[in-house]
Amino acid sequence: MISRKNPSGTPRPDFPYWLLLAVGIAVFLLFRIATDDIYSQVMATVSRGVGLTVLVTLVAFLLASLLGLALALASLSGSLVLRQTARFYVEIVRGLPIIVLLLYIAFVATPLLVAGVNAVLEPMGLDPVRSRDFPLLWRAVLALTIGYSAFIAEVFRAGIQAVDRGQIEAAEALGMNRWLRFRLIVFPQALKTILPPLGNDFIALIKDSSLVSVLGVADITQLGKIYAAGSFRYFETYNVVALIYLMMTVTLSLALRRFERSGPPRSR
Repeated sequence: MISRKNPSGTPRPDFPYWLLLAVGIAVFLLFRIATDDIYSQVMATVSRGVGLTVLVTLVAFLLASLLGLALALASLSGSLVLRQTARFYVEIVRGLPIIVLLLYIAFVATPLLVAGVNAVLEPMGLDPVRSRDFPLLWRAVLALTIGYSAFIAEVFRAGIQAVDRGQIEAAEALGMNRWLRFRLIVFPQALKTILPPLGNDFIALIKDSSLVSVLGVADITQLGKIYAAGSFRYFETYNVVALIYLMMTVTLSLALRRFERSGPPRSR
């Protein structure tokens, strides 16, 4: 079968029939939400968790990006200790399922941290810290931050290593120090390479944010579980929950694909 090609010789993309089908299903569900009392009640309940889901995703992604950049720089440093420490962190964290990491941070690492803090405070005559002083919401954010920082570190590392070595040597010849080379030469060029995979990680984090429901955090998934358990309307509830997640992830995915095709705006 011969594929259709543009005059330039590149294959033409297929018409997005899948998107038409997805939009049709979404329109049908939105119509049911607008006209059916049960769907309306589900949407009114579940939508209260959208803000929390967005908060968890944005905060965890921002912190994971900062930590991932630090890990990437450590893995490329001239220090053997920093390189091996960063590699140990990345490989161990990437080998753990997110839900296991979430439970470990919430119920193992946090009590250990509290015990360590109290071991310092009590001899000083200060009031001890309690585990309940650390909300489950922020334990979940910390777990997602740690989990995704390992993946994002590899994205940053690959993007930095993709920068042409000749440009770095030219910057060295101009007398730029390491920080100036990174800020003016390396990072702007690496950013063009890492933005698409970073976007994919952001979309994946939106979906994985649903795992915070195992800690009782009142996100979209948790509110849906509570409503379904009380009303036994599992079909309607999880239709709405799936619709909300898909509207967020598919929209972002399409925007990311458009960005990849057009590329970042060029500076003049």
